[in-house]
Amino acid sequence: MAETPQLASEIIGLTPPDQPDERWQVRVRGLTKSFGTNLVLDSIDLDLERGKVNVILGASGAGKSVLIKHFMCLLRPDKGHIWVDGTDVLSLNPQELAKFRRKFGLVFQFSALFDSLTVEENCAFPLKEHTKKSTAEIRDIVSDRLGALGLQGTQKKYPGELSGGMRKRVGLARALVLEPEILMYDEPTTGLDPLATRNVDEMILDACERYKVTSVVISHDMASVFRIADRIAMLHNKKILAAGPANAIAQSSDPFVYEFLRASGVSAIGKLAEGGSK
Repeated sequence: MAETPQLASEIIGLTPPDQPDERWQVRVRGLTKSFGTNLVLDSIDLDLERGKVNVILGASGAGKSVLIKHFMCLLRPDKGHIWVDGTDVLSLNPQELAKFRRKFGLVFQFSALFDSLTVEENCAFPLKEHTKKSTAEIRDIVSDRLGALGLQGTQKKYPGELSGGMRKRVGLARALVLEPEILMYDEPTTGLDPLATRNVDEMILDACERYKVTSVVISHDMASVFRIADRIAMLHNKKILAAGPANAIAQSSDPFVYEFLRASGVSAIGKLAEGGSK
């Protein structure tokens, strides 16, 4: 039986959010954020499942990017709490915060590669900045990550010589070199054709399985969402309307969620509703 989608007001799971939990890695309660007089997020409650693909779904401008920036304290909320593995991230001092952020890798919407650096140099950059590894060690790590993502032979190429899908893979390889526990993807399929989009989806699933990372994907690409998601949280009108397994969200009775999903025209939604989550 499909798990019932949970309302934003419900407490998810049994363990108190300020305690380490085997299932939930990132836990948010009452997160509120405004920019001036513009309220963007209003009392957000959300849990992200460890080792799974967690998708935050919503229309453009709904606040998805603002929300995930809070997880690693790139933004601080006006109110609320954020725990990662039981640690109150808002209580960390600058030195502790710098160490804490090593838990995260970020794959940017448009890859954000340095155009003047080769693929190898782009991927080596975080290791040179944040570790004391030797040149040989860095070269081996970069080669391993590129090879795992099917990018053998691209080391000396520049970003401008690569397709959009390949740039996404290089962006992921760069994020993986520091061995993060949590990988965040900001609209990873934006601007890609259907074939490249499917390849990126497969990349996300493979990285989650191969590296045992918790994946957080923000998207409004419905076909992509229902190919990759273990869990979906629907963000609308500054709140989480529902959160749960993909098949449960597909069956949501919330009027907005229902209309948003049906308007997408993605045939897989009906199959999910009938057959359960992946």
